[in-house]
Amino acid sequence: MNLSDEGAPTAGRMQQKRNIQIIEWEDLDKRKFYSFGVFMTMTIRATVYPATLIRTRLQVQRGKSLYSGTFDAFFKILRVEGVRGLYRGFMVNTFTLISGQAYITTYELVRKYVSHYSEDNTVKSLVAGGSASLVAQSITVPIDVVSQQLMMQGQGEYLTRFRLNSNTDSGKPKRVFGQTRNIMAQIFAADGFRGFYRGYVASLLTYIPNSAVWWPFYHFYAEQLSKLAPSDCPHLILQAMAGPLAAATASTVTNPMDVVRARVQVEGRTSVVETFRQLIAEEGFWGMTKGLSARIISSTPTAIVMVVGYETLKKLSLRPELVDSRHW
Repeated sequence: MNLSDEGAPTAGRMQQKRNIQIIEWEDLDKRKFYSFGVFMTMTIRATVYPATLIRTRLQVQRGKSLYSGTFDAFFKILRVEGVRGLYRGFMVNTFTLISGQAYITTYELVRKYVSHYSEDNTVKSLVAGGSASLVAQSITVPIDVVSQQLMMQGQGEYLTRFRLNSNTDSGKPKRVFGQTRNIMAQIFAADGFRGFYRGYVASLLTYIPNSAVWWPFYHFYAEQLSKLAPSDCPHLILQAMAGPLAAATASTVTNPMDVVRARVQVEGRTSVVETFRQLIAEEGFWGMTKGLSARIISSTPTAIVMVVGYETLKKLSLRPELVDSRHW
C-alpha cells in the first residue's frame, strides 16, 4: 500500500469491515467540498420544489376540498397557474442554500466527534443526522414560513392567513421580491418576529427524527444491497437505490408530524398538540397520511439526486493522496 502513515488509519476507519466505504470528514478537501456543494444543493432544490409545493397544499386543505390527490393537484396547478404556479416562493426558498451547507457541515463534524466515543456507524449516523437537522431547521424555518405562504397563493390562497395585495403582481421586475416583501410585512404586522418561527417546535419534531432515521437506514440499505449485488456492481448504483428506500421509511414514520407542522405554519396555529387533536377528530387516521404519497414521490428523486450528488461530491473532494487507494 502506498499510503502515508496519516492515510493508513483513515483507510481503516473508512473500511470498518463494510462492503461500501464511507468517506469521513477528515478525508475531504474542504475547498472542493463547499464549492461543489452549493451547486449540488441548488440543483436538488430546483428539481423537487414542485412536489414540495404540492405536498404543502395537500396537507393544508380540508379533506379533498381542492385536490383529490398528488397528480390531480399537479395537473390542476399546471392548467390554472402554469409552470410558474409550481414554483411559487422558489426564489425566497433558495436562501435555504445556507441551511443546506450548515446541515452538511454539522453532519460531518458530529460524525467525526461521535467517532471518538463509538465506531458504530448507526450511532454516528443517528446522532449526526439529528444534530444536523437541529442546526439547519433553526435557519430554515423563517424561510419556510414565508415560502409556504407564497406556495399557497393562487388556487390555495383561501386556505392561508395572508394574501398578496393585487398591486404586487404588476410589473415583472418586482414580481418575486415584491411578493416576498408583501408577505413578510403581513407576517410581521400580525405576529411580530415570532411569526417567522411559527411551527419551529413542530419542524424540529418532524425533521430531527426524519434526519436521524434517514441516515442509519440509508447506510443499512446500501450495505444490504451490496451483499445481494454482484461484486463488480458500482457502489454508486447501490447507494442511489438505498437513498429512496431510506427516504420512504423516514417519510412514513414522520408524516403525521409533517402534516401538523404544515398546518401550524400556514394557518397560524400556536399549539402543536391541539392541531394534532383537531386533525384526528376531523379526518381520523387517514388525516395523518395526507401528502404522504406526494412526500414519497418528491423524496424519491430528491434522495436519488442527493445521494448521487453527495457521494460524487465527496469522491471529487477526496484528498489527492487518498484517491488512488479507493475502489468504488
